[in-house]
Amino acid sequence: MLLRPSLKHIPILLTITLLIIAGGIFFLIKKENQPAREITNFNECTEAGNPIMESYPRRCNGDGKSFTEDIGNELEKMDLIRIEYPRPNSEVESPLAVRGQARGNWYFEASFPVQLYDQKGNLLATGIAQAQDDWMTEEFVEFKADVVFNKPEGNSGTLILKKDNPSGLSEYDDFLEVPVLFE
Repeated sequence: MLLRPSLKHIPILLTITLLIIAGGIFFLIKKENQPAREITNFNECTEAGNPIMESYPRRCNGDGKSFTEDIGNELEKMDLIRIEYPRPNSEVESPLAVRGQARGNWYFEASFPVQLYDQKGNLLATGIAQAQDDWMTEEFVEFKADVVFNKPEGNSGTLILKKDNPSGLSEYDDFLEVPVLFE
């Protein structure tokens, strides 16, 4: 049986319909009058729901611009040092188990320093990466380092893997920079 509204219900139904339409119009006007937030980086671009190109590093296109994900200097250093964990922009927690491979000349006495910074550039912790095999080679050698830290206030930071430089001469300094996120 089909229910039909009586004539006394028509004003109520019209009022409800008009309120729904007015609410929709108000929402659209309010949304249009809000200033558009300018996108200035990769994270803002992805948060705005813009398309992400699955390249490495990833790219996001928004507001007619293209933004590239910050992966530190990994691509520049990949022939000298490679990091397996943590990958750039991955979430980390303490203790941070750093793993990868570095060429033998990155080490001195089978080790090199590791530093963790917060997003303001404050040093959170240091550690020592240890070679897992004979480091007296020009080939890649596995390394491991455990870094214990207290969670900082901000949600991002940087892991630095420094080439050990016993000479102290700046021309022999080198480092791998890995952006990280704190859980």
